[in-house]
Amino acid sequence: MAYRPNDHPRRETVIDIGRPKPANFTGGLEFTSLTYTVTKKTKVEGKWLKQEVDLLHKITGFAPKGCITAVMGPSGAGKSTFLDGVAGRIASGSLKGRVSLDGKQTSPSIIKRTSAYIMQDDRLFPTLTVYETLMFAADFRLGPISTADKKQRVEKLIQQLGLSSARNTYIGDEGTRGVSGGERRRVSIGVDIIHGPALLFLDEPTSGLDSTSAHSVIEKVHHIARSGSTVILTIHQPSARIQLLLDHMIILARGQLMYQGSPKDVSLHLGRMGQKVHKEESPVEHLIDIIQEYDQSEHGVEALAEFARTGVKPPRLAEGDVSISTILPTPTPPRRNGRGNDLGFQKNGKRLPLQTSTHVTNDFDHSVRSPYNTSRSWTAGNSGVMETLHRFTPSRKPKDNKMKSPLSASPGYNYSSEIIQNTPTPHSSDYTVNENDYLTPEHDPNSSSSHHHLAPKFSNSFLPETWILMRRNFKNIRRTPELFLSRLFVLTFMGFLMATMFKNPPSSTQGITNRLSFFIFTVCLFFFSSNDAVPAFIQERFIFVRETAHNAYRASSYTIAGLITYLPFLALQASVYAGIVWYALKLRGPFLYFLVVLYVSLLSTNSFVVFVSSVVPNYILGYAAVIAFTALFFLFCGYFLNSHDIPKYWKWMNYVSTMTYPYEGLIMNQYQTNESFGQNPNGTSITGFQILNSLNINYGGGETLSSVKKWEKIYIMLGWTVLYRILFYLVIRFFSKNQRT
Repeated sequence: MAYRPNDHPRRETVIDIGRPKPANFTGGLEFTSLTYTVTKKTKVEGKWLKQEVDLLHKITGFAPKGCITAVMGPSGAGKSTFLDGVAGRIASGSLKGRVSLDGKQTSPSIIKRTSAYIMQDDRLFPTLTVYETLMFAADFRLGPISTADKKQRVEKLIQQLGLSSARNTYIGDEGTRGVSGGERRRVSIGVDIIHGPALLFLDEPTSGLDSTSAHSVIEKVHHIARSGSTVILTIHQPSARIQLLLDHMIILARGQLMYQGSPKDVSLHLGRMGQKVHKEESPVEHLIDIIQEYDQSEHGVEALAEFARTGVKPPRLAEGDVSISTILPTPTPPRRNGRGNDLGFQKNGKRLPLQTSTHVTNDFDHSVRSPYNTSRSWTAGNSGVMETLHRFTPSRKPKDNKMKSPLSASPGYNYSSEIIQNTPTPHSSDYTVNENDYLTPEHDPNSSSSHHHLAPKFSNSFLPETWILMRRNFKNIRRTPELFLSRLFVLTFMGFLMATMFKNPPSSTQGITNRLSFFIFTVCLFFFSSNDAVPAFIQERFIFVRETAHNAYRASSYTIAGLITYLPFLALQASVYAGIVWYALKLRGPFLYFLVVLYVSLLSTNSFVVFVSSVVPNYILGYAAVIAFTALFFLFCGYFLNSHDIPKYWKWMNYVSTMTYPYEGLIMNQYQTNESFGQNPNGTSITGFQILNSLNINYGGGETLSSVKKWEKIYIMLGWTVLYRILFYLVIRFFSKNQRT
């Protein structure tokens, strides 16, 4: 391919990338100059310095339609980061570059609506069968089509995924036997492809599977790709059988492109590098070994990245080359180039990597900006990568202005002879990178892109969506009755205990104290009985994130469905306890009010605990937070100090305590009367109104106002219920996302 000088502002000469697409191009996903930069703190000589690190650095390539594109590389190469980038799971503005689908520029929001993302961990409800799991997925993703059509689609999918024998088997979990690991992975795939997505992303689909199960999973994915979907997956050390199913390959290292093309062409790529592959050795594994060797040398992977871009042969590694990361010099602060980017840490004129080669995270220094000088060659030396990059010599100019490099027609590409006619070629104009290119585009009435005129964002309207979620919740509760029955058993047992302990209180001040103790214990009991709601959302968080990432349903529908589902169960719990203690203790006042106070108290505390579970990351912090707030609410509810005696600077805690209002409501229901409930030591009677006055509880005065004040407590508790549910909605809507920033 001929050179064209001064075609790019950062290159003296570049390879011609203006070749038009083949006439029979069938489409796929194209990505141009994807760069993802984060700021990290590095400790140097006892001081923390900020450094910009590229987790992805100017990656340009494509994933052809109807093929499996495998993203590979050493640990920490940026595979998952790259997959998140092209799948629209990196926050808009953080990822720079351009992504196109079928030749038309797209955005993260559009990609999410036309794709499915299958995470590495299978997050499914263990109490549902394979058929039920796929049917609920069909209800969410296929919209208002007939149930018969949904069942037909599910049955066909079960056959295609080879799940017929496990059709009625529970998914299961660590404590319950269910489907096998390979079957679980295929169910996860089925959940996300039930609606026939144009794009399918899979993060390590073979992780944790044996060779046979892994091959079975990739074989099913291969069939999905052949049906017309664009499939991109990350995979670590695929077997020889799995490599035969891969059509296209992208190999990364430290966030840079090392190779792109057919797995069959890896040997040719290695040959052009001057590397030989033994017949018994896998070329792909050998290439990754070579990448790791360069990564541990003073040349770094930049040498191989330059070869992938330009075809300039990388310097050979000397036999004595060792990883610089094994040397322990004292580094100096990072040096910056003219653009303010860190060029790495320098020691004795050599650039040092930030981490050792055995580090398995993405914490690498990808901030080295190599000159794009394709007409010059590498000059081997011992002064480090940066000095080597600046000491090119024009000794490898092509003889006939044509470079027979593995790049063929465009930088960074290796075309397979089998798919060259069906793969896109990036245009030179795509190299103009704008940070806004990856933002969601506005609807342009003059645009002819079909991607801007998609189906509605959600397949179902709000009410059907809520009903589907409620049906699934009820089924899960029915399959795990111990969760509900255990709480009901505790309240029943404690009800009998209270009925026997506080029966027939004496007509004295001690009897009044005993009755007040019963009320506060009841309030605390109902608060603690809601603690098992802590794992409610924590368990489902990953399922919720996976399902809402591609608009299966709304966060508002999930919030409302969760509330409505528990209404009858909470009502039964309150009714059982109220029925036991009311008649045994001969409480006074309307029984209905007593029951409503207990019921609304359960609603408000349940909503509070569910909100806490959405904020905390795990069970331990969740229970710790609930216990801490329980102690605070108990302290300021008015039992130890009435509201009048609480210091002014702590008075607000009395108002926000969810125990204050049920406690005062139960006392008002019992003592809003002139009846005597005991005698003072001097023999005078103690009336109910006197008890309320001594506790500084505002009951309004008079029966009419007293009734209004009683029901105010109910309204306030309902208000707290609504507030906590709104806060829960806001958290899951805006903060419970599996998205990089």
